[in-house]
Amino acid sequence: MKKYIAITAIAAASALMMGNSLAQTAPAAEVKPDPGPVTANVTLASDYRYRGITQGNFRPALQGGFDYAHESGFYIGNWNSSISWLSDGYGSNPAVSAPIEMDFYGGYKTEVAGVALDGGLLQYYYSTKNMPGSTTVATCKTAGSRNACGVNPNTTEAYFAATYQFAMLKYSYALTDLFGIYDSKGASYIDLALNYDTGFEGITLNGHVGRQMISTKTDGVDYSYTDWKIGLTKDLGKGLNVAVAYIGTNAKQAAYYVGTKNSGQGTGFISLTKTF
Repeated sequence: MKKYIAITAIAAASALMMGNSLAQTAPAAEVKPDPGPVTANVTLASDYRYRGITQGNFRPALQGGFDYAHESGFYIGNWNSSISWLSDGYGSNPAVSAPIEMDFYGGYKTEVAGVALDGGLLQYYYSTKNMPGSTTVATCKTAGSRNACGVNPNTTEAYFAATYQFAMLKYSYALTDLFGIYDSKGASYIDLALNYDTGFEGITLNGHVGRQMISTKTDGVDYSYTDWKIGLTKDLGKGLNVAVAYIGTNAKQAAYYVGTKNSGQGTGFISLTKTF
């Protein structure tokens, strides 16, 4: 669930966390080797927040992935993170678990009149154990949890993004039920991200606001909400970046709770990313 580290797991989250390097004055131009079509990344984060919602019960997360980009514009990639939201949501049945989220994606990037365009498909896969089967609509109405209906959390989304200078607008559409929410096929998410290189000491200003829209109210709960983020990214050199931010949402606790907490409550955030 992408989660604020890579674009929902993935390009948007990477853009929010990665700063641009400051050009350095040198007596001679430095010749850098071509990194090639394959890149990789590893991140240690204070929490895994996807679309403002904690995926690991406010605990640190280890994340990483790789991307292959062809010169034609086509690309594929994989990104992974430790999580606990499924087992947290089944507190009465601790045997239910999915310790890892694996994201697989592919798409095409191009540029038109100075605007970078990006479209593709993203598959969120959870290594679930002891997941109960889907129950009836009547049971879902009284379940009191987005997980309790036993809906498969695996989710497929189509996405399209346009980037101009330091602003990116992205739209995602769920082709399946969304992250285990009953009858949520067709849910959509719109994301505006701003990443402005200050030109000072490799620091980038990061801003984000998103709206998750879910029409289902089968269990009488409104799952739609808005999330936001403001932060800074510092390029440390040699592929290292550190990011700090404040993340918040207006998600309702009745829809997104873990234990006695609202999993969308505001929090500070810090992460360290290494790219190869």
